[in-house]
Amino acid sequence: MTTPHTIAVLGLGRMGRAVATRLTAQHWDVLGWTRSGSTPGTVETTGDPKEAVAKAGLVVLALFDGPACRQVLDVVQHALRTDTTVLNISTVAPAEAAEFARRFGPCYIHAPVLGSVPAATDGTLRILAAAGQEALDRARPVLEVLGTVHRVDDAWTAAALKLIANNTLAGAVLALRDALRQADALGLPRAQALDVLELGQLGPLVARKRASLEGESAAGTADFTIRALAKDMMLLATASNTPLRSAAGLADTDTPADPEADIATAATVPAVTDAVLQPLRAYVRGHATGDPVHFHDAFLPTARIEGVRHGAFVSWPLAEYCALFNGVPAPDEATRTRLIDAVDVHGTVATATMTLRHGTDTFTDVFLLIRVDGSWRIANKAYHRHS
Repeated sequence: MTTPHTIAVLGLGRMGRAVATRLTAQHWDVLGWTRSGSTPGTVETTGDPKEAVAKAGLVVLALFDGPACRQVLDVVQHALRTDTTVLNISTVAPAEAAEFARRFGPCYIHAPVLGSVPAATDGTLRILAAAGQEALDRARPVLEVLGTVHRVDDAWTAAALKLIANNTLAGAVLALRDALRQADALGLPRAQALDVLELGQLGPLVARKRASLEGESAAGTADFTIRALAKDMMLLATASNTPLRSAAGLADTDTPADPEADIATAATVPAVTDAVLQPLRAYVRGHATGDPVHFHDAFLPTARIEGVRHGAFVSWPLAEYCALFNGVPAPDEATRTRLIDAVDVHGTVATATMTLRHGTDTFTDVFLLIRVDGSWRIANKAYHRHS
């Protein structure tokens, strides 16, 4: 098969526009279409996607998600020429990628890309291409203008690998957020913290996103948005049927970032408000002093404390739990430690975990908190004792 001369790019968002502009600059005949109706001046566009694909030997899909791909393909499928290749660089669920491959057969290439707008502009994308040899050979001159091709066995695998790769990016963003929150808690200047973080394992991310991390870039200049990355993490969590902390971690509902902002903005979201920490700190004071009055400050009156004690399940009401404390610190209090490990806020509810080291015993406490009348209290606690 011959290399296509006309390329239709369906979807002219951030990535689609960068891809279309790159191909145009490399002297390919490009005709673009976008659902929003926007018309970037660097690319010839049409208002009818069927017109775009009718002229094209290669159709590039650069859309937000699987439903968008399905909707557009439903519209243009009968306008495709018999010799047209469909190249889908969108990030979709593995099952959706497999569905599209079955639907279009040997003329379909599923090719999600690693890299964002700058890489598309420079032609340095890493492309995970799943296709038959004939279709891949036909599209290869176009793909190599955009970046480096890595052959993958099938569409399902290509989509899954893309999500796994994006999970590492989400993890890096959340690691950077944790580092910056700790730096803020220590009173370190943001610029100084970023200077040092740029020297370490997060260095490439910090260097690329320095302006966003310092609050200098606007949402409209985002290369990859929080909304898009959060969508990818939800796709991964759903496909794997495995809990994924980054899926929820990118959406901090207590102090949310603009979902259309660059992913680096998610790393600048402040820590949870001090109010949600107050009952947890009261709980710590109760253990430190042995005075149960602090537990009454920490817990709702209806709270229960549950766990396995001496091999048997226990479920204490608050009064029974408080009766375990005699109002004086433990003899070895000076050597005991208590650390709030994590707090996740979801509107009026929150979860928290804490590690308590009491002599030879270590306790993991898991809390459910509720915000009632503007203040936070612990609704329930479950614990595990490690001896």
